[in-house]
Amino acid sequence: MSNYIADALVGEPEVLEDTATTATAADLTRSDLTGSPAWLRLKTAATALQAVQAQDGSIPEAGAHAAAQASVAGITAAVTELSPHFPHDAAYLAAVVVDFDRWVAGGFGVPDFYDSLLAFQPQQNRVDGIRHLVVFPMYTQNGSPNRLVEAVLIEVLWPEFVAELELEYTNKLFVPIRFLDFTAGYDTNSAVLFPETVAMRQIPTFTWGAIFADREAARFRRVVRAAAGITRLELPAEAEALLEDQHLAEETFVMWDLIHDRTHMRGDLPFDPFMIKQRMPFFLYSLEELRCDLTAFRESVKIERDEAASPEARRHARLVQYAVIFDRIFRFSITGSRVRNYDGLGGQLLFAWLHQHHVLHWTDTALSFDWEAVPDVVIALGAQIDDLYWESIDRPKKAHWLAAYEMLTKTLTPNPASTWARGLPLEVLAGAPKGYTDLVLDDEFPLSMFFEALDKKMKPVIESTMGITADA
Repeated sequence: MSNYIADALVGEPEVLEDTATTATAADLTRSDLTGSPAWLRLKTAATALQAVQAQDGSIPEAGAHAAAQASVAGITAAVTELSPHFPHDAAYLAAVVVDFDRWVAGGFGVPDFYDSLLAFQPQQNRVDGIRHLVVFPMYTQNGSPNRLVEAVLIEVLWPEFVAELELEYTNKLFVPIRFLDFTAGYDTNSAVLFPETVAMRQIPTFTWGAIFADREAARFRRVVRAAAGITRLELPAEAEALLEDQHLAEETFVMWDLIHDRTHMRGDLPFDPFMIKQRMPFFLYSLEELRCDLTAFRESVKIERDEAASPEARRHARLVQYAVIFDRIFRFSITGSRVRNYDGLGGQLLFAWLHQHHVLHWTDTALSFDWEAVPDVVIALGAQIDDLYWESIDRPKKAHWLAAYEMLTKTLTPNPASTWARGLPLEVLAGAPKGYTDLVLDDEFPLSMFFEALDKKMKPVIESTMGITADA
């Protein structure tokens, strides 16, 4: 949700459906819904369209238009048949049929689903268990890069303790969800449903963003279980419970994401808090994402220590701390390529910081933590990033970049071939920002020996989490 309009974050009324609407939406059991003939026909038709769509979502081959028209007719008929089970989405489902019909009438050019996107407002119905049928031409982040027609059945997770927390950690855009079923674009690593991925004629003010907590939780449980075995890490009882219980892990990730996502536009930020798309050294994105995670960690420590907080909130707050540390260290650090991997760099930084502050130990080929001391050390890393941000508004942009790099190199060792580490040439320092970014290596901060070894053993496990859901 990092590039949403800031003004939409706060102050918008929250609309809840009435009891009758909730009951109607839950008429079908999960298996009834995902196994219904209408849903299966919709998936089949969407899959057929994907095979003939170009990257921009259009269907350029005239010879494919007759079959595509039949596929669209199958989709719209299925949406109409399923619509009564989603009365809270009636306006959206009607609008999406109109958008599909207009796409056909226009000769299958670049699709435009702006009108139906505006009609889809899941943030207005954050009720635990409420379901949505979502059909759009869209790409899926960390999945398909092409704007193909995708269909997904989702269910909202909104436990009572999160609803209470949201009164303080206001985030009206945040919609935590779980998968019921999906087409191929989500049989990937994608764990988000964002409106900016939809094919549309213009960019609206985005008012929601959805994150699949079930995929995050299932992936976390599998990866951390394997990593703990490989590193001979003795897990605390609470962390062990997190790995044993998918539902508990889902709720933990909802709490983490709630605080993380609201953090992007809050605090003493640089004038551009990295949310406007522009070219800059990838390590700045590392610091921004890590800052948000460490804010969630810090606030979770605060909630855990608050005797006035509810027992559920305090328990989950403790679990968020384990989730942040283990997900950042065991998954983020070694997931993806070494080409400007900003999430990976954030995980490397957290690990090295904990090790160099003597609360993480790698001794006799076994990993251990001084758990009582960990919270304050993690909070100190977050404070260092906050200080960097606070100082940034008094610095030129390029000087801020250099200061960020200097901060990183106090903890992480840069690539021996790095021009940044040796010192940028005077002509680059005096030139345009592009000269700075051009000299950042794809792998400016290579993996340490610890992570190189861990990566080799964990790679099959991480690869196995593609398309994972709570049912895995």
